[in-house]
Amino acid sequence: QVQLVESGGGLVQAGGSLRLSCAASGRTFSSYTMGWFRRAPGKEREFVAAINWSRSSTRYSDSVKGRFTISRDNARNTVYLQMTSLKPEDTAVYYCAVGRSVVITSQAREYDRWGQGTQVTVSS
Repeated sequence: QVQLVESGGGLVQAGGSLRLSCAASGRTFSSYTMGWFRRAPGKEREFVAAINWSRSSTRYSDSVKGRFTISRDNARNTVYLQMTSLKPEDTAVYYCAVGRSVVITSQAREYDRWGQGTQVTVSS
């Protein structure tokens, strides 16, 4: 059974950093795009970042560009999200997801496996 498990969330002060990890099991994900999304209280889920299978291409939302870095280790079936210069508006539950194909995309409908999420809280 396919499973994605996020970790690394927590409470951090504004300006701080966190690194999220997402470990995948049950299938080899090395051929698929991986993405991170988030949902803040009272808001819709939004795209954060994505990386293609070969790590040759990444995509970021404008709100995190320059502050967050997505990476992956295909040998470990793990994707990471390094978050720096965190702001209170980054507070959300962060989810990793596996894309349906090798095409890099920010569209949630193009991802078919999701983790349970990890809470990130940034205090001001």
